[in-house]
Amino acid sequence: MKLMLLGCPGAGKGTQAQYIIDAFNIPQISTGEMLRNAIQNKTALGEKVKLIMDKGELVPDDIIIDLVKARISEPDCLNGFILDGFPRTLKQANALEQQGINLDLVIEIAVPDQVIIERMSGRLIHPASGRVFHKVYNPPKEANTDDITGEPLIQRSDDNEETVRQRLSIYHEQTEPLVTFYQHKSTSDINSIFKKIDGTQTVAEIQKQIHDLILYIKKEKIA
Repeated sequence: MKLMLLGCPGAGKGTQAQYIIDAFNIPQISTGEMLRNAIQNKTALGEKVKLIMDKGELVPDDIIIDLVKARISEPDCLNGFILDGFPRTLKQANALEQQGINLDLVIEIAVPDQVIIERMSGRLIHPASGRVFHKVYNPPKEANTDDITGEPLIQRSDDNEETVRQRLSIYHEQTEPLVTFYQHKSTSDINSIFKKIDGTQTVAEIQKQIHDLILYIKKEKIA
């Protein structure tokens, strides 16, 4: 099962990806992690990537594709994988297919912008422990104060409303066209590799829908 999760920042992709990893025993392929590992291990490719990133430039698609191809050839990907962080654009999606890497299922976890803004801009963090609170959904007993230590809670810079809106804008501009791209990979909605799930549901409800979708696709592949 080769699949990808789409969704704006804060949609809950990380939570659902971990569920899929545990439930179906397939690895998550993170392009960001692969780049960091290549640099840390000082491979030839890693040295090349480091030079590019040190200049503040984007790593070219062909390098990312090479990393993905090498990773999915490893034994733990025999039964499938989840792509994380790639493709992000139409150019990257086309490049992926040109290399013969075709996905079985693309799931978009769809959440309205206003809900995302409320989710993310309300988060409060206790830096020392990593405990997470929320101004609305999980407020601390005392405003802006950790329940256990009494120490102040902070809001991460990337969780402030202005930053969240900017990240959403980038997502809509760059990544949403992938929805149309994958919607057109079939002749009917029933057989489409693209499926949209309402991300405002509970975590358990979303998990059940994803679980059922994966089982359905696996059954269709066998038939």
